[in-house]
Amino acid sequence: MDQEAAGSTQDARSVPVCYRHPDRETGVRCTRCERPICPECMVSASVGFQCPDCVRGASGPGQPRAASRPRTVAGGTVTADPRLVTKILIGLNLAAYLVQLSIGDRFTNRFELLGQAYVPLLGSAEGIAQGQWYRLVTAMFLHGGYVHILFNMLSLWWIGGPLEAALGRARYLTLYFVSGLAGSALTYLIAEPNQPSLGASGAIFGLFGATAVLMRRLNYDMRPVIALLVINLIFTFGFSGIAWQAHIGGLVAGVVCGYAMVHAPRKNRALIQYGTCALVLAVVVVLTLVRTAQLT
Repeated sequence: MDQEAAGSTQDARSVPVCYRHPDRETGVRCTRCERPICPECMVSASVGFQCPDCVRGASGPGQPRAASRPRTVAGGTVTADPRLVTKILIGLNLAAYLVQLSIGDRFTNRFELLGQAYVPLLGSAEGIAQGQWYRLVTAMFLHGGYVHILFNMLSLWWIGGPLEAALGRARYLTLYFVSGLAGSALTYLIAEPNQPSLGASGAIFGLFGATAVLMRRLNYDMRPVIALLVINLIFTFGFSGIAWQAHIGGLVAGVVCGYAMVHAPRKNRALIQYGTCALVLAVVVVLTLVRTAQLT
C-alpha cells in the first residue's frame, strides 16, 4: 500500500523528479531505463542522456556495460564534488577582499579596472591604456564594500554551483573567465577613461546567461531565472554607480558561450565549445586594442 501511495504521489506531480535527487524536478529521462534525471545525473549518450546507473551497466540483467565515462550535459567529467570550482572562486574573491581591507585603497587602486587616470604625485598616467592589461582580470576579484561582495558571492553560489555540475569544471571555469573578461572589455570601451570599476558581476551575469540557455535546452520552467535576471537588470540600470557595461558584456558572452556549451554536437564537441570561447576572447582583445588606440 505504501508503494502504491508513493506512486500516486509521483503521478500527481506536474513534472517528474530525479530518481536520485527527489527534490529536483526534471523533464528529461534516461534513454535506456526511462527514469527521470536532473542535470547533475545526466550523462551524454549517442542519443539523448543516460543515468549514472545505466552508464555503469547497473540498470539490470542483460544490459551491456557502457564503455564511456560518465559525462555532464556539456560533455564534462562527472566529479564527486560538483561545486569545487565555485567554492574556490568564492574563496579567491573573499581572500582578495580581505587584502583590500588590510592594505586599503593603495591595493584597490592598483588592481581595479581603470582605463586611464593621471596620478599627480607620480606625474604620469596609469591604467589599461598604459599597458596594465592585468586590470581586466584582477578587477573581477575586487569589490567595493560588504553589500557588494555579499550579493555577488550569494549569486555565485546559487547560480554557479548547479551550472558547474551541468557543464563540468573546465567548461564552467572557462565560461566564468570569458564572461568576466567580456564585461571588463565592454566597460573599458564605453565607460569614461578615469572611471574605476570592480566586481565579479560581469562573470556572474555570464553565468546567468548560460543558465538560461541550459534551462531552455532541458525544457525547464524559464520563469524563475528570467525573473531573477530581470530583477538584476533593474538594479543595474536603476541605481547610479553600477557598471552596467560589465553586466551586459558578461551576459552576452555567457549566452554565446553557454549556447555553444550545451548545443554543440557530440562530434567535435570540445572543439566547438572552446573554439567559441576563443572567438569571444578574440573580440575582447580587439575591443581592448581599439580603446587603447583611442586613449593613447
